[in-house]
Amino acid sequence: MPFASRNPVTNQVIQSFPGWDAPQLKQALEKAHSAQQAWAQTPFALRAEMLRNAAIQLRAQGDQFATLITLEMGKPLREARGEVEKCAGVCDYYAQQGEDFMRAETVESDAGKSYVAYYPLGVVLAVMPWNFPFWQVFRAAAPALMAGNAVVLKHAPNVPQCALAIEAIFRASGLPDGMFTNLMIEVGQVADVIASPHVHAVTLTGSEAAGRKVAACAGQHLKKCVLELGGSDPFIVLHDADLELAVNTAVTSRFLNCGQSCIAAKRFIVVPQIANEFLLRFKTKVEALKLGDPMDDATQIGPMARLDLRDTLHRQVVDSIAQGAVAVTGCKPVEREGFFYAPSILDRVTIKACAYHEELFGPVAIIIRAANEEDALHIANESRFGLGSSIWSKDTARAEQLATRIQAGCTFINGMVKSDPRLPFGGVKSSGYGRELSKLGMHEFVNAKTVWIRQVE
Repeated sequence: MPFASRNPVTNQVIQSFPGWDAPQLKQALEKAHSAQQAWAQTPFALRAEMLRNAAIQLRAQGDQFATLITLEMGKPLREARGEVEKCAGVCDYYAQQGEDFMRAETVESDAGKSYVAYYPLGVVLAVMPWNFPFWQVFRAAAPALMAGNAVVLKHAPNVPQCALAIEAIFRASGLPDGMFTNLMIEVGQVADVIASPHVHAVTLTGSEAAGRKVAACAGQHLKKCVLELGGSDPFIVLHDADLELAVNTAVTSRFLNCGQSCIAAKRFIVVPQIANEFLLRFKTKVEALKLGDPMDDATQIGPMARLDLRDTLHRQVVDSIAQGAVAVTGCKPVEREGFFYAPSILDRVTIKACAYHEELFGPVAIIIRAANEEDALHIANESRFGLGSSIWSKDTARAEQLATRIQAGCTFINGMVKSDPRLPFGGVKSSGYGRELSKLGMHEFVNAKTVWIRQVE
């Protein structure tokens, strides 16, 4: 069967599911289109009630959903609980703010009256990844549904139970049948969904390669597209940084979710004055991380989600060492059952190493030693990615100046890069385009319609 839950701790298949054939897919898309036509006329108060009901379920069954996340992709249970709560929060946020975000805006013009009104586009295809199997879906679905769109989900094949659980949450929340549908389809069927006349837009969170394919297909069929792709976020530590704060945050940002996050800090760019001290403190804290069973609340590092991902990561590490990088700690798979990889640090990574250019999607931090502050900025921008970034300095005015020169969708000063429903989220360059969350994210999948009126006596 094409969809299998495989426990990353034991490598055992938990449950398998059959895929859909073409008639099943066609029927689901037609149903979504029909349901959306009615939903677009539903008052905002009822849409908000549905999202609040979803939030109530998420909180009431939080432990159950968190356990499911951990079983399917290996995230430590305590992190999975936080993910579920974050999903409830985004539902509450759009339930509260969605009607205001969709309110028509008056614009002065040569008309007697003119304004911009916002209407849903229709059915939105969400192609979502496994690393945050609940959050990625809810952060796309909550604003889309509140705007009046329907959502059809193509989730990652290794988290089918999470996908089905999310569909059940929306169904139980009072959302009409067909308004949120989990499509049990394989990657090869995504192009057929995008091409369908019943689908009007697509949002993807995933790899750069997947983004290029989806963007090409969406462009061919003139469908609106939002892409949130890979990242290799720079974490720039300047000479006057609060090193204790920077190091503590560096450990959390790099190793949260076993390093399997697009907005994890990945490139630690340090200036000469503090480089050795930063590395010493960083190494001490990384080596103290507790690796083990993700169901144990004491565990800080669980397994990677799949064996092939671990193999890819280790190849990148081995190649980088051969290309001059220095292994400080870890840098090898853990010899135990499951897909574990040791929390690792590579120092003195230079432009010759693949780790300098490629995204390392796992628990490996790379240290790049800059010649000075200006060189640190150059290194930060010398990447085809541009998702998140952070700067660490006690001189926040200076850091804010430097932030204007970083090519990324966001820059956090003295704080960990994270997504927040109140703030737009997305990238530039090969990290994609378009925005999720906030008012901007909601407006990605609406028709901003100009209405111009001249009074005639």
